[in-house]
Amino acid sequence: MIVITGATGGLGALVVESLLQRVPADQVVAAVRNPEKAQALGVQARAADYGDPASLERAFAGADVVLLISGNEFGKRAEQHANAIKAAVKAGVGRIVYTSAPFADSGRMVLADEHKATEEALLASGLTYTILRNGWYHENYAHDIAGAVESGEISGSAGEGRVSSAARADYAEAAAVVLTTDGHENKIYELSGDTAWSFAELTQEIARVSGRAVSYRNLTTEEHIARLVGVGFPEPVAAVFADVDANIAKGGVLDHTPGVLSALIGHPTRPVTDYIAELLKEK
Repeated sequence: MIVITGATGGLGALVVESLLQRVPADQVVAAVRNPEKAQALGVQARAADYGDPASLERAFAGADVVLLISGNEFGKRAEQHANAIKAAVKAGVGRIVYTSAPFADSGRMVLADEHKATEEALLASGLTYTILRNGWYHENYAHDIAGAVESGEISGSAGEGRVSSAARADYAEAAAVVLTTDGHENKIYELSGDTAWSFAELTQEIARVSGRAVSYRNLTTEEHIARLVGVGFPEPVAAVFADVDANIAKGGVLDHTPGVLSALIGHPTRPVTDYIAELLKEK
């Protein structure tokens, strides 16, 4: 049995969809806060909350493998993930697959700190594991891409740095592959898109597709944080996102293109140009 945490989220729902192309529905369980919201997934749903260890243990009962999709509450994730790992041990889970961050053990990105702590807890647990260090999603820039058509610009502090993003569905398919095939025990995969792009290239493509003039405005880190705070982000969260751009500018974290993701899924990753065309077509 395969249990998916966060199964109603953007990544989790796509993982379930991909799994159902590989295994019968009765072999998949969605572990979610609100089981009613998971009915559309077409699989059994069990109540599970990262903040409630007992609920996690119940949700993981009988699982051969659990996909632990990282939470989205900054500052709470390391503790929440530790709860899930301890629950998996108590429930006798055979293996955990964890969605981590690029080069989580390097300490380069602030965003990766909680992922690093989770990886350490997972390795110390004695559980068999597979760690998927997911790179950036095209979807991370959906708001920026759509907004650029109206505003005429995307702003950030990434400079001339490059991003090797891939579609969320590509990462979901990779998770489904490692959940249902052998040979992934105690392995760590650095996953990313096949091609890296710069923000100048991104805005050029938005302009080409939309027929509107669009450019990239590079900010200092301080300006970037101030802009994010100005649109409603708490300052600590704004600082985390600005740190991501700082790392993009430096290179070496979010621009790698080793082809591991496309090798896992057996086909090229979806290019950002296709994502832009589809997103703007819907607007």
